[in-house]
Amino acid sequence: MNNLCVAHRGFSSIAPENTMAAFLMAMERPEVQWMELDVQLSRDGVPVVIHDFTVDRTTNGKGLVRETDWADLQRLDAGAWKNKSYKGERIPALSELLDRSCGRVRLNIELKTQGDMYPGLPAAVIHEVRKRHMQNDVVITSFEPAALIEVKKLAPEIQTGLIIDARPGDLLTALRQMNCTFLSIGYTNVDKSLMNEMRSAGIRVMAWTVDDKTIMKKLAAVDPELMLCTNRPDVWELAFQETSSRFFRP
Repeated sequence: MNNLCVAHRGFSSIAPENTMAAFLMAMERPEVQWMELDVQLSRDGVPVVIHDFTVDRTTNGKGLVRETDWADLQRLDAGAWKNKSYKGERIPALSELLDRSCGRVRLNIELKTQGDMYPGLPAAVIHEVRKRHMQNDVVITSFEPAALIEVKKLAPEIQTGLIIDARPGDLLTALRQMNCTFLSIGYTNVDKSLMNEMRSAGIRVMAWTVDDKTIMKKLAAVDPELMLCTNRPDVWELAFQETSSRFFRP
């Protein structure tokens, strides 16, 4: 089994990130077993899939996600910025993506928040996940420890993970204090000692964001259980096809 491929915001190198076009394109590829996405709340409390705190970069609108009602977010074009062929793509609701992905791929749902920006975000995401009985199909991650603690308080059965781009000495202690069983870490921080430490503690590790074939292969050599988050599932396929053909050549 090769290192699991996690499509970062869907197949975001080709289709506009965090749109159904990107997610559906990723789900069509057999190598994609996980997808990563970002969730925030509209002003009226709908969990929506978008990375930035404003809509400015990835839509034809302007303003903060949290100050915009869901009806207004739905009217925005979230595709044309990437390529005119994606004109008309919308910001998806989390509910739509859960409906389409259920039974097909697993999801790494990042709670995109800072401080107390979105006090209702953990509960809103948990509600949508539980409604579809997908608790075992998701991991909820965040840079914000308070959000992860809240998830565990509300839904002990759901796996949680800290996102970090560093390697502090007390990382394992922090993960244990938050009851995290998942670590999402910038790939430059990954080495054998990290993987051994996390494995012995029962913590699964995902490295982000890796689009280079050579780096993918180096990371795979560190540990076969390391998950690889990429904007380029096609590059992941090339990297591991080559490895497989080398090992299984008659």
